[in-house]
Amino acid sequence: MTTGNIQLLSDTLAKARSEDRAALIAYLPAGFPTVDGGIAAIKAVFDGGADVVEVGLPHSDPVLDGPVIQTADDIALRGGVKIADVMRTVREAHEASGKPVLVMTYWNPIDRYGIERFTEELAAAGGAGCILPDLPVQESAVWREHADKRGLATVFVVAPSSRDERLATITAAGSGFVYAASLMGVTGTRESVGEQAADLVRRTRATAAAGRDLPVCVGLGVSNATQAKEVAAFADGVIVGSAFVKRILDADGDEKAGLDAVRELAAELAEGVRRVS
Repeated sequence: MTTGNIQLLSDTLAKARSEDRAALIAYLPAGFPTVDGGIAAIKAVFDGGADVVEVGLPHSDPVLDGPVIQTADDIALRGGVKIADVMRTVREAHEASGKPVLVMTYWNPIDRYGIERFTEELAAAGGAGCILPDLPVQESAVWREHADKRGLATVFVVAPSSRDERLATITAAGSGFVYAASLMGVTGTRESVGEQAADLVRRTRATAAAGRDLPVCVGLGVSNATQAKEVAAFADGVIVGSAFVKRILDADGDEKAGLDAVRELAAELAEGVRRVS
């Protein structure tokens, strides 16, 4: 049976920790601006220094995502992106880089596609797991059973509003890492990531049971090297999405300019996560 790359994800995060730095985790949607263009963009982000990439599965009602990612999702969906294209994106990005690639998706597409089929295909593509922002942990047992069987991580999202009891449930059930949303609201760049994120990371770590030392990675709002450095001081990983998507949108159809821009941003952020003082 083909198994996915949860171990590669865990090893990658552990290696970053051993280097006394945070991991850089980038997000880009599949099919944006095209399927081939999206794969090229992810390769460029890896070339620039990203440790891990989340491939977004474009969705018509992305409740966690702000206007920048919604625009990219709309472009991908109008281009006819399918789950098969998401799997191809994962496969080619992983094969080209040897690095861990996850899928970030809302629950409805998986439910319609079939859990067993989805996990089987993601593992076969070399995927490391899934980030599931809208799957309640108390309703996740069937998914986790299939994901565990296939060697795939199940990454849950926590927010500043999450009570300690819920954090404890998530750190017990999740695998790979915990995605800590730095603030209440949707994805997008922010002027400051702030104290809420540091407090959430501290509380999440404090609720983990003995032997469940899941890395905590922070996303929502990080867009430059200074913010990456700020978050890297207290988190195991720094997650950046909208800033990469915006670079491609700003290139206005010039593929080379878009690829150069995301590679350059990845390099700046990779330097940022290494400047922990």
